[in-house]
Amino acid sequence: MKKPTLKTTGLKAPDLKALGGSRTGSSLLAGAVVLGVVFGIAELRPPVDPAGAVTGSATSTQVERTVKVCPQPVQGLTGTTQLSLFTPPGGSATGGYGALLDVAPRNPAAAPPPAAPASPSAAPSTNPADTAPSDARVALAKVGTPVAGPALNGDTAPGTIATGTGGYAPGFAVGQTTTVTDQQGLGLSGIDCTPSDTSFWFSGASTAGDRVDYVSLVNAESTGAVVDLKFYGDKGPIEVEAADGLTLAPGTSQALRLPSLIKDQKDLAIHVVARSGRVGAGLHAADGNKGADWVPASAAPAATQVIPGLMIGEGNAARLVVAAPGDDDADLKVQVSGKNGWFTPAGFETVHVKAGMVTAVDLDKITRGEPGALRLSPSDPAHPTPIVATVRVDRTQNGKSDAAWLTGATPITKRGSLADNRGGGASTVFLTATGEAATKVRVTSSAGSAGGTPTSKDVDIPPGATVSLPAPDPAGLNGTFGLTVETVAGGPVAAARMLLLPLKDVPMFTIQSIRDDHSTVSVPHADPDPAVLLR
Repeated sequence: MKKPTLKTTGLKAPDLKALGGSRTGSSLLAGAVVLGVVFGIAELRPPVDPAGAVTGSATSTQVERTVKVCPQPVQGLTGTTQLSLFTPPGGSATGGYGALLDVAPRNPAAAPPPAAPASPSAAPSTNPADTAPSDARVALAKVGTPVAGPALNGDTAPGTIATGTGGYAPGFAVGQTTTVTDQQGLGLSGIDCTPSDTSFWFSGASTAGDRVDYVSLVNAESTGAVVDLKFYGDKGPIEVEAADGLTLAPGTSQALRLPSLIKDQKDLAIHVVARSGRVGAGLHAADGNKGADWVPASAAPAATQVIPGLMIGEGNAARLVVAAPGDDDADLKVQVSGKNGWFTPAGFETVHVKAGMVTAVDLDKITRGEPGALRLSPSDPAHPTPIVATVRVDRTQNGKSDAAWLTGATPITKRGSLADNRGGGASTVFLTATGEAATKVRVTSSAGSAGGTPTSKDVDIPPGATVSLPAPDPAGLNGTFGLTVETVAGGPVAAARMLLLPLKDVPMFTIQSIRDDHSTVSVPHADPDPAVLLR
């Protein structure tokens, strides 16, 4: 079809000489005339909305890039660390890649490394944006199938940065799992890696007894960062001059040994603040031969905190550490989610935390041996005080033990995934319906990293109740698999996964919360208004 042409017959520029204008004024006037013509036509003939355009104030679209940062592995002489990547299927985007690299200083003047296919078996892409960097330590071959590989050995191993783009970005999950057999730091340590940020809260740290805790800082950005560590103890804020103004150059990692900063403090809360730049942050706890794990970052301080994944049965113990970092005391109501809903455990009805301080409570047999979740909320709804909270859980068997830390977590409203899961009953899922309505949840295990067929199971959860179940093994599973939790109906769900990998008679385990993957973002809908350029 012949394109329409725009005719301007009869349109003449004004006689600038007759108006007596200067050359500058002439140019401005001529430009104004041309703009008037162009925008006059635009107003008369506005652009047509594309077919299927969304009307309304906003629309939802999938994210196109997801970046996660993992801390340096704390693995001693006997430890080994596995890094895992996974993107759940179901997205509409195509192309892109998912890959993980060691964080290292880069020369900005150097040419970027040549790109390589996401896997040896994948055909090279003609689009450079669809191929993983050639120095990737681990790279996904396709969406829906996880991949795992080893980290560098030794405690000098750097942090890592993982990037998912295009079809690999929505729901991109990255896990790091370390096994240590040495008596100092014995245990299984797992962490679900998170994006860089400017603020992280941790509670449950310690420098008492045999505890050797580290704060890990990783600057995976292209600019430097300056970081402060703020400490809170049972008597209030603790000034540590050596923990202020920590400088991290781009592409560097730093591990700070807490006993060298603070002596004999049993219960601590830590606020990691980047005053400039952004960093990845982690807290690793090792309690001699009693166990070790990563202490996950808490949800931001809030009046109500829900801690999923709680299970205190025979031979287990738990300790709650709560901090009220603000200027007000916190009077908290304690509730536990059981199989029938929320209840108040006898003897643990309330907890009082003074402003700027930390309080610890032993929670023996609080869940009556059943899986559950812990909820801390204001005793007086009219007086909400922001808090952060963590629970340490110890499992003991035949005189040997391991420890894991659970923390306040935001619930899943749509979907969340974890990358590193094992079959044969090693992975257990805890699901808590946090709202007032019953919830239906779909738990999906992906294909294995080396073979297998995905499988799903729907789970009904009564209001306020907790259900636990073994993660369904993929048929013909070979290798590790990705785990995805989706809300099908009802309200939000707080979720966690326990990974149990006994080794040398030690009941090694770790527990990670499953966060909402925020795989979609809301994009405002804007109508064209050329007149805005004339205001």
